[in-house]
Amino acid sequence: MTSLDAITLEVADLAAAERFYANAFGLGPLVRLRASQETATGFRGFTLSLTVAQPADVDLLIENALDAGATALKPAAKSLWGYGGVVQAPDGTIWKVATSAKKNTGPATGEIGEVVLLLGATDVAASRQCYLDHGFTVEKSFGRMYVQFAAAGAVKLGLYRRRALAKDAGVAPEGSGSHRIELHGAGRFTDPDGFAWASGQPVGQLGA
Repeated sequence: MTSLDAITLEVADLAAAERFYANAFGLGPLVRLRASQETATGFRGFTLSLTVAQPADVDLLIENALDAGATALKPAAKSLWGYGGVVQAPDGTIWKVATSAKKNTGPATGEIGEVVLLLGATDVAASRQCYLDHGFTVEKSFGRMYVQFAAAGAVKLGLYRRRALAKDAGVAPEGSGSHRIELHGAGRFTDPDGFAWASGQPVGQLGA
């Protein structure tokens, strides 16, 4: 089964990004950083999500991110599916922190259960087939709206219709230029929406 083992975020200010990720989330080798001046405007077409055990952990991680310099896109709140909020890191990456639990069962630990990368697809069916061709296995599929691939690496991968993903993040769907992200673990290819994959583990600066 093909896996997604790590990601590299391209950032304009490497030192500032290193400080942010060390103080906000502490993701270690799952998220690496690389200096880049590639032009990117508006929505970059993806979001990263952190799933945690309970609402207190959502609040803790979002507070850490805001204290480190993030901007709130959606304040943490209850919903039909649980509890969560969305922030944008100083480098522009959108992060969602969420739990399916609606009540706390103990003090917050800040422990992260899963890291999930959602790619905004212009044509979910075409992107789904691309990933199937590169060895991924579908775990859940909801027509042309959403696809979740079986977890085999450190980061879980999913596809979401681009406009719906932007709405979920609380931003406008328009955007152009570089995605400012590189994915590692499935060999070298570029998907229909321009997301680039590089085989093996990334090299460069750690995100924490």
